[in-house]
Amino acid sequence: MCCESPICQPGAFPGGGRFTLNLLVDQSIMGQGGRMGLLKVDEKLTIGKIVVMEGESLELLRGRAGRVGDLVTIRDQLGRDFRGRVVQLTRRHGAALIFEPLAASVEPPIEIHLIQALPKKERLEWIIQKATELGVSSIMPCVSDHSITPQERDASQKKSHRWQAVATKAAQQSRRARVPVVYPVSLFSEVLEIAGASHLNLILWEKESSEGMKHVLATLKDPVRNLTLAVGPEGGFSIGEIELARMRGFVSIGLGERILRTETAAIAAITIIQYELGDLGGMIKGQG
Repeated sequence: MCCESPICQPGAFPGGGRFTLNLLVDQSIMGQGGRMGLLKVDEKLTIGKIVVMEGESLELLRGRAGRVGDLVTIRDQLGRDFRGRVVQLTRRHGAALIFEPLAASVEPPIEIHLIQALPKKERLEWIIQKATELGVSSIMPCVSDHSITPQERDASQKKSHRWQAVATKAAQQSRRARVPVVYPVSLFSEVLEIAGASHLNLILWEKESSEGMKHVLATLKDPVRNLTLAVGPEGGFSIGEIELARMRGFVSIGLGERILRTETAAIAAITIIQYELGDLGGMIKGQG
């Protein structure tokens, strides 16, 4: 079966015209993160200790701290999270003073990878900020049948280069140990291919009447450690895109009878997932 959706044709956009995308190259997106991964050190941390970072750990530090004085969350070799203040940040070395232990892990037990079709105006920045605060692991903006293009998105003022900075700042504010990766804009058909590594793949569709998110999450038989959630733009996903997603192993689900804005739907769905499968509301005793 071939997808006849215009967006499945590289470089084509519904309504005519051509555009250029920064297509994703990394075909093993899940579990990856480069400079935005978990900031860990291979030693036991204690209050008052200055931990020195080089190499990979220094790159991770640079990914979330722009200058001396910034606060970061660091995980030690025992899996404990601590707050630290950056006291040195040069080209070759970085150092942080450990000043506070965190009672429990600040990272949820489930990885959520958000596929978000490009919305209009400034809504993607808001989605990135709130999704980061709620604990997502990565955000994959994409062009879909009903979405705008990157050129339309940046027509008034180019802001796509700020997306990773938005996630970094939100991670700092929410004390996260991991900064979500915000990937370059890609085609919807391509991010579906990349997302196949997740244990559970969900796509929101306002016309879905047989499968609600509550039922799907409540009837899971096996633990889910990573999940991909696809959220459409204003106007939702097209039928062709829903069919393509189902072919790639996605389950189409609804959030109820009310029609939600794209940014509301994304945050509502992430919140539900984190409450049911993650740590939102606190961990159940005996878990963790």
